[in-house]
Amino acid sequence: MPEGYRAIVVDNGSTDNSASVARSLGALVISEPTRGFGSAAHAGLTAATAPIVAFCDADASMDPRDLVPLVDAVVSGSADLVLGRRRPTTSSAWPAHARFANRVLAGLIRRSTGVRLHDLGPMRAGRREALQELGMLDRRSGYPLEMVLRGSAAGWRIVELDAPYAPRVGRSKVTGTVRGSITAVRDMLRLLSQTRRMVATS
Repeated sequence: MPEGYRAIVVDNGSTDNSASVARSLGALVISEPTRGFGSAAHAGLTAATAPIVAFCDADASMDPRDLVPLVDAVVSGSADLVLGRRRPTTSSAWPAHARFANRVLAGLIRRSTGVRLHDLGPMRAGRREALQELGMLDRRSGYPLEMVLRGSAAGWRIVELDAPYAPRVGRSKVTGTVRGSITAVRDMLRLLSQTRRMVATS
């Protein structure tokens, strides 16, 4: 971890020894029994006490040291929410089906919100209180998208910064399988559809 950063690891039903290892290395480990990406991410946000919170996958695909430029952009006031745009370090780091799904979703987000995004990746940083005040409700794969949609609706400055993306350790339940990617896309399309309906009736 970068100097001055504190790791919060959310155990979302892990069946290996990850939580114990993280705890032994000084991380604050939170148990979140409700399964789902959003459940885990929001539990970490709720447990945080620092003024700025950063999110990062803990599967070796991302280096926590790469969070520093994202956090610095928030600290400087140049952005309210900063996303890490994944840049694969090898051809195997990002499966083709997941990359295609991400590209389609990013295009839909640009058309729906005007936010110029190319990647809806998990690495991101923002101010803790502001993130909590967004009132995010999704606890599945739509959580990252809901954060962007609600932030955009609130007039946030949302930007991207490049972040290296390496092959993960272990198998992903989302990007590692076609079925997982389809589930994630369905969750996100549902949120986009809800947003369009809200705009149309407002």
